[in-house]
Amino acid sequence: MRQSQLFTKTSKTAPKDEKAVNAKLLIRAGFVRKMSAGIYAYLPLGWRVIQKIANIVREEMNAIGGEELLMPTLVAKEYWEKSKRWDNDVVYKTEESSAIGHQSSYGLGWTHEEVITYLATHFINSYKDLPAVRHGLPLAVYQIQNKFRNEPRAKNGLLRGREFLMKDLYSFHIDKADLDQYYEQVTGAYKKVFQRLSLDTKITEAAGGAFTQEYTHEFQVLSPAGEDEIFYCAKCDFSQNKEIFQGKAGDKCQKCGDNIQQSNAIEVGNVFKLGTRYSEAFDLRVTNKEGKKDLVVMGSYGIGITRAMATLVEVYNDDKGIVWPEAVAPFKVHLIALGGKEKSKIEKEADKVYNQLEKAGVEVLYDDRDVSAGEKLGDADLLGMPYRAVISEKTGDKIELKRRNKDGVQSVSVTELLKLLK
Repeated sequence: MRQSQLFTKTSKTAPKDEKAVNAKLLIRAGFVRKMSAGIYAYLPLGWRVIQKIANIVREEMNAIGGEELLMPTLVAKEYWEKSKRWDNDVVYKTEESSAIGHQSSYGLGWTHEEVITYLATHFINSYKDLPAVRHGLPLAVYQIQNKFRNEPRAKNGLLRGREFLMKDLYSFHIDKADLDQYYEQVTGAYKKVFQRLSLDTKITEAAGGAFTQEYTHEFQVLSPAGEDEIFYCAKCDFSQNKEIFQGKAGDKCQKCGDNIQQSNAIEVGNVFKLGTRYSEAFDLRVTNKEGKKDLVVMGSYGIGITRAMATLVEVYNDDKGIVWPEAVAPFKVHLIALGGKEKSKIEKEADKVYNQLEKAGVEVLYDDRDVSAGEKLGDADLLGMPYRAVISEKTGDKIELKRRNKDGVQSVSVTELLKLLK
């Protein structure tokens, strides 16, 4: 893509009303724009990042048998009342009056356990409709959809918003043993997702809250920007949320004996064993082999897509801007033409290289703008593509290639550039 045609522009200064690093950098670089407190527009560059995160999540959910669907955001009051969550403070509520005076109330979806359980009552009737995971056939569905939560104090940029994009997966099981097995499969899939996103997560035990009475597991990324506080062992896999941890930093780990550490962290994913809470609310039952009706056992699993983008910026940045990991970067390489005295010649050569990169299938952002060299190089650092390729009078018949996350440059030919970036 030619940068001169990009819908957005960069800004030299950070927004005064934002304190979070993720919001400052994403707004300055033109990835997002704040509309209201906790509400952001995702602009072309930001949407490319979100799509890449979503596709990684989608691939791993499909790999464990998840089927993608899309549920409504506008959910009638009657569904929330069945689970006794209509009066939850986080629900945005609205009312509709018809021409004949009938009034209906709705809540904007902040999660979709009610909707998916209602849908399941139409398609799950017999134990034969619930193939056991241990036979390799889970029954699980997921969506990637905007959620709405009435946050009283939206803060930390995209880490805690009133509208955000989330992946939520729901599974249905004949018994708890079947749920436990699939729960482990999902946990393994989540590990793969976050490894592919270059996010180092700690699987952290936490209280179930409004979802379940059982302990749940959160995927936490250590960061000063995190609102959660966790206690963990750096030597083994022990990690607990502050809500349930009985102890203090410096205590000996109950698993390996090393010292327990304390840190703020960002929750990027979670997994819940719902059990039969929603099955009871909606009378979701299956006929077992003996002809009796059993409640369906359920699981719920979430990943914050937009929160993952914000977390990546919190983790991968420097004093110049964002440093995107390659798997999620909007473009792989930022091609820059620095004109000088031989401007037309340089631009002609850069156009040629740009066309070659595009033909080879390399994702390239080409800075063909008529601005200073300093502005081009500064914007390249701010936008944070994994590679920067510069063509100028100084480079001659070579191209100056630099990794965004490393010092030093190398001179390469067009052929070498294509080989490196493919």
